[in-house]
Amino acid sequence: MYIETTEKLLEFIEKSPTAFQAVDEMKKRFTEGGFQVLSEREHWNLIPGGKYVVTRNNSALIAFAIPEDPPFAFHIMASHSDSPAFKIKENSEMKVDDSYVKLNVEKYGGMLMAPWFDRPLSAAGRVVVKENGRLVEKLVNIERDLVMIPNLAIHMNREANNGTAYNPQKDMLPLFAAENTDRTLLEMIAEQIGADRSDILSHDLFLYNRMPGTIWGVDQEFVSSARLDDLQCAFSSMEGLLRAEPRENIAVHCVLDNEEVGSSTKQGAASTFLKDTLLRINTGLGRTYEEYLMTLAGSFMVSADNAHALHPNYADKTDPVNHPVLNKGIVIKYNANQKYCTDAVSAAEFIELCAKADVPYQTFVNRSDIAGGSTLGNISNTQVAMNTVDIGLPQLAMHSPYETAGVKDTEYLIRVAGELFA
Repeated sequence: MYIETTEKLLEFIEKSPTAFQAVDEMKKRFTEGGFQVLSEREHWNLIPGGKYVVTRNNSALIAFAIPEDPPFAFHIMASHSDSPAFKIKENSEMKVDDSYVKLNVEKYGGMLMAPWFDRPLSAAGRVVVKENGRLVEKLVNIERDLVMIPNLAIHMNREANNGTAYNPQKDMLPLFAAENTDRTLLEMIAEQIGADRSDILSHDLFLYNRMPGTIWGVDQEFVSSARLDDLQCAFSSMEGLLRAEPRENIAVHCVLDNEEVGSSTKQGAASTFLKDTLLRINTGLGRTYEEYLMTLAGSFMVSADNAHALHPNYADKTDPVNHPVLNKGIVIKYNANQKYCTDAVSAAEFIELCAKADVPYQTFVNRSDIAGGSTLGNISNTQVAMNTVDIGLPQLAMHSPYETAGVKDTEYLIRVAGELFA
């Protein structure tokens, strides 16, 4: 069971090299599962028992299912679609001494840069083209090994193994072609989408790791892949909703964008996307604004973003007691300075969900002398305040282009999502 679920996760990740493809893939799966596509630009006709999906910017998505009987509250699981990567700049080709062409890129998010060296990469994302007088977005993915960021040989950098610092403008530009090429990246993309290069007006393109995910270990207990943070949680939430039949509460699968760069975009956790959607659900069911506020007061959100597991070589980097381990269950995250939303009440509610799903859970707290990051929960609560718990699945090498997790934990979160959405 765990291996089969993990294989499905890897299939989903392979189809999701950027947030745009991840949202497109989720939208396809929800429509295949009977969800009706809504547009923020159009009127919504909602009915009891209905299932719906809506996107914003084609990089954030909310799917929801309304029970047949009058619902009591919203039950939400929120995750994010983006991962740290290199974004390709405008006018990206750069010639080097009449020998090579490299691509000009910049960092997106707080990444581990060293693991990006010496591995096959490609480009994916979206372009905006002029088509019959209209501006049209098109998803693109060059599905072959395209570029590589070559390391500097040890003979030319004897300090390479002594804590080398990398300059993203100098050290991290990928090799694209020999100097005598007559093709540009956008010309390649134009060929792929059947357009002229001049019709491509702008783009959001990212490099991604081409190395496929794999299940490994003596007992096949580990999984490694790109973008486990946070597509592992997004996949689990999606699967939980697709399997569920809500009976008492409105089940909401929410995947937001730009978490890795602060969430303060129209499609991020600091935006009104979740708030707008919940309010329109309330209005579509014929409820007053006061009833909406009453519903929020009784609602519950699970903010799902992966957590740091105990590292086999750096055990001293984690709390002496509250350090999660791969395959030992879902992680409840705590922080005294409210970087996470978890409190005694929301933790207890989530522990009850785990018990109903017969799933183990663990706890994570940072070492008291190491500052941690924040995530979706506390940011989204500034727009839609409700009882919220921050959780995640344990993983190693977070923000590397190739991360590691446990094969059991995805299935654990799917089961809990099913209980949340029931």
